[in-house]
Amino acid sequence: MFNMNKRTTNHDPRITVSFLGTNGWYDTDTGNTICVLIETPNEYVVLDAGNGIHKLDQDIKSSSKPIYLFLSHFHLDHVIGLHVLGKFKFKQGMTICIPKGTKKLLKTLTSQPFTLPLARLDFPVKIVEIGKSNKAIKFLEQALLMDHPVPCLGYRFNFQGKVITYVPDTGFCQNAVMLAQDADLLIAECAFKAGQHATCWSHLNPETGAEIAKKAKAKKLVLVHFDAEIYPEFNDRLVAQQQARRIFKNTVTTKDGQIIKI
Repeated sequence: MFNMNKRTTNHDPRITVSFLGTNGWYDTDTGNTICVLIETPNEYVVLDAGNGIHKLDQDIKSSSKPIYLFLSHFHLDHVIGLHVLGKFKFKQGMTICIPKGTKKLLKTLTSQPFTLPLARLDFPVKIVEIGKSNKAIKFLEQALLMDHPVPCLGYRFNFQGKVITYVPDTGFCQNAVMLAQDADLLIAECAFKAGQHATCWSHLNPETGAEIAKKAKAKKLVLVHFDAEIYPEFNDRLVAQQQARRIFKNTVTTKDGQIIKI
């Protein structure tokens, strides 16, 4: 059962998914760049660090639950919010999870002259590189490469039997279908409008996102990461929702501040 736009309490056993940033490429009046917060009874999981991440301290209320930030790739609309980590005072610290082989890239991006180094933040940070084996993070069931011009990971999480899949920047690919198999919630990017595609700069459109959900037999599809130029108005997202529903009925589009509970 899914409830929209109601906040959880510390004793709520359900999972709360808060959409802090739903744009791709750049911020507009429609929203900030991509950032999604998942709160479970046991942890906080942040998906990508676009400018929406500056709202994180508005939603993270407990200092006892660990915080995990999963970066899919290093295109700037997914990591530009790392610059604002210095505003947070998270007593429990943060674990930043990145694609295997990108630790040096993260260190460069989070150092002078670009921003405050991670070591100088007011909370401890641990870096974990995500490869084929990820036994250190129990709720991370699988991470697979997407179809994108740069290495980009999609993630499948299992929170005590509830599966949430995050399919970031990609064209239609079998890895995305595998990650979304029987998922309770599939969060998928939708940078292109219906019928649009680009072989050199692969992204999903409403139809291809819906096809992934249909083939994977996911329970619900949530579309995010709307290209700021291609989707200048929220009504454009509603049109995309209608188009996706022709293929996969249980589809919703998102806007900043939207909340889903499962």
